Amino acid sequence: MGLTIYWTDFSEKELQNIFSYYQEKASIRVATEITEGIVNETDVLENNPYVGQIEESLSDRTKEFRCLIYSNYKIIYWINLDKNQIEIWDVFDCRQELLKIKRTK
Repeated sequence: MGLTIYWTDFSEKELQNIFSYYQEKASIRVATEITEGIVNETDVLENNPYVGQIEESLSDRTKEFRCLIYSNYKIIYWINLDKNQIEIWDVFDCRQELLKIKRTK
């Protein structure tokens, strides 16, 4: 299929928040390892965009959101065929309350 991966501003901010948290609580090495792992997990989507399961907690949205799991994180995305890209919308820590997944800011 050959779709490109696009990270929204919101998802990039969440990734940066994860990095900052682990940099402060653990080390730069741990922060880098976790955030690079999250980013690398999305590489599979370029040629297999439907690999992630449908995110049921966002089924009330107009877009069909899907997710990949990496460690404690859900990588929320949708397939934008009009733009020939996978849009990463959020990186959500599964240890948080599930209702927070519906946030937009």
